[in-house]
Amino acid sequence: MPLPDLLRRLLTAPGPSGYETAASAVWREAASSFAGVSGDALGSSVARVDGTGGGPTLAVLGHIDEIGLMVTHVDESGFLSFLTVGGWRAEVLLGQRVELLTRDGPVQGVVGRKWRRPPKRGEEIPRLELDELYLDIGASSRDEALELVQIGDAAVIAGEPVELAGGRFASRSLDNRLGAYVALEAARLVAERGGAPGEVVAVAAVQEEVGDFGGARTTVFALDPQVVLAVDVTGATDVPDGDPKMDGEAKLGAGPIVNRGSTISPKVFDLLVEAADADGIPYAVNVSAGATNTDMDAAYASRAGTATGLISIPTRYIHTPTEVAALADVDAAIRLVAAFAQRLGPGLDLTR
Repeated sequence: MPLPDLLRRLLTAPGPSGYETAASAVWREAASSFAGVSGDALGSSVARVDGTGGGPTLAVLGHIDEIGLMVTHVDESGFLSFLTVGGWRAEVLLGQRVELLTRDGPVQGVVGRKWRRPPKRGEEIPRLELDELYLDIGASSRDEALELVQIGDAAVIAGEPVELAGGRFASRSLDNRLGAYVALEAARLVAERGGAPGEVVAVAAVQEEVGDFGGARTTVFALDPQVVLAVDVTGATDVPDGDPKMDGEAKLGAGPIVNRGSTISPKVFDLLVEAADADGIPYAVNVSAGATNTDMDAAYASRAGTATGLISIPTRYIHTPTEVAALADVDAAIRLVAAFAQRLGPGLDLTR
């Protein structure tokens, strides 16, 4: 199963939190072929597919931002200091190639580390910290560097997606272009099938990685849907020393994960399971006792409360440049969301 062209374009478009314009443009262009598309002041994108039978409005949330870096200072030798945009680990960043997003286009660079004295025999190697790292764009002075970049320019890891064996693929930004892609393609599938009882609204939300789920929070408030599904990635446990007892069953190729938990609507969960069983869509079940650390945490408490659900795509090595997922799981998530939308008929009681 080759990587779909749209997914490839989404994965390679730069879009760290607050700088999502390029990725959002790809998403909006694709959505405009079948839905009414709009944006807002934060940068979130919405694609609406009209309902056919008076059912409740369903919003499907996938955040389109990715983790990245932001330039904070340029020293006299032309080296760039940075802040992380989202959750990076220093050992992952060291030695990576980066692409800086500047006013004149992309600028290439690498992540370097401050000089250390080589450890003596038997001496413990100190832990690498983020403040030991810097960006090297090849400039020989501060003035030369500032001709290329500005303070506040963002950067992403450079590199193309790689197709692996068994229908699996590796890329940066699977967290969470996959969710934005699933929301878009599920809405497209609903449109191709003639609609669902209620309006289906795909959302590519911004700024999930850096704070209080700002894009999801404002968009759900504006839309005021009766039902919300968040689609995000979750750490796969089918890796060496993975612990499904603690983190749940999350296997690549076994289908998306339907979540249960304190903040998740039991009626939404039941409808998702019914839809999966009826359509023969593979899935697993995971649980959360409180916060899910996804856009769902903003959606369920919006306004007077919203019936919410969470679908997760098993993903290895999250918050690295080599996140790995299975195309079959992405496709199954799309089909599950579309099948769920068909079950949201008029008069559906969503109260607990």
